[in-house]
Amino acid sequence: MAFRKHRSGEIAIEQTRDLARVRKLLEQGKMLTDGIEWPPACYLLAFDGDDAVGVVGVEPLLDSALLRSLYVLEQHRHREIGRRLVRAARQAAHTRGARQLFLFATSAERFFCRLGFQHAPLEELSAALKGSPQTDYYLARPQERALEIAYRLDISRDGIIER
Repeated sequence: MAFRKHRSGEIAIEQTRDLARVRKLLEQGKMLTDGIEWPPACYLLAFDGDDAVGVVGVEPLLDSALLRSLYVLEQHRHREIGRRLVRAARQAAHTRGARQLFLFATSAERFFCRLGFQHAPLEELSAALKGSPQTDYYLARPQERALEIAYRLDISRDGIIER
């Protein structure tokens, strides 16, 4: 698969279908890879030069979407890459018809809250996204699901121009 050439030191975010590259990054971060092949899912990679240094996924379902698997290589953190990946994922979710963006997390509360996410009941996330791979993964494993915190972000007004 051909990739665009990037300049070293410049971060570029691109949508990808290279699931082998996505899987490799997620495995480096010891993150869940179950269901990444789900056809409606969208994955975005962050590149520093031609090296993939971050990843995020979006699992859209009707008017909701799940932001999943946000990971940035340790040596590339604190460079706004995670924030840029979330912004790109938010746009990808919105263009796929989502009005709300959810995520599961066990850490990084301050990071997600700074981006506007708020705590949400796990049941709300599960009801909105039942049928998406990561949600179904946790629904089948209640003891793991109980360790997760759900977050929600209203993206229904994204793209609206106010006059």
